[in-house]
Amino acid sequence: MSSRLDLFIDRMVSQRACLNHAAELTKDMAGPVFELGLGNGRTYHHMRAIMPNRNIHVFERAVASHPDSTPPEEMMFLGDVYETLPEALARFGPTASLIHADLGGHNAAKNVEFARNLSPVIEPLLAKGGLMVSSDRMFFSDLVEIELPEHAVQGRCFIYKR
Repeated sequence: MSSRLDLFIDRMVSQRACLNHAAELTKDMAGPVFELGLGNGRTYHHMRAIMPNRNIHVFERAVASHPDSTPPEEMMFLGDVYETLPEALARFGPTASLIHADLGGHNAAKNVEFARNLSPVIEPLLAKGGLMVSSDRMFFSDLVEIELPEHAVQGRCFIYKR
């Protein structure tokens, strides 16, 4: 049995590997990048480092990130994702080249329910050829799960493509 520390490390290593892979696969796409959930901003900070010339919009209930990892106000969608994601769809249409979500908590059953409910709200945002990277399994009708890159641990991160 893996310890909680082992599971956390697997998730972080997988998240980095999947984001790096997705950034490379979508580098020639013009659409925006969406970060669903800012938290303390580590992932957003990494995304800025690997995609310095891309517009990264962040969706969060309330900002509580490290100052070095806080996006400019104009790149933030603050509030409940069930309201802010439809606002983004109205603003951008189905143009997102890459969407990353790390929204789950410590309750696996609640994470699955949240992913089931949120998947149909996320799916319309993704452009043709765009990728969705998630720390939780999602439930999309028109996106297909693709193979994880080297160094990613199965079940700790997922990548979907339109």
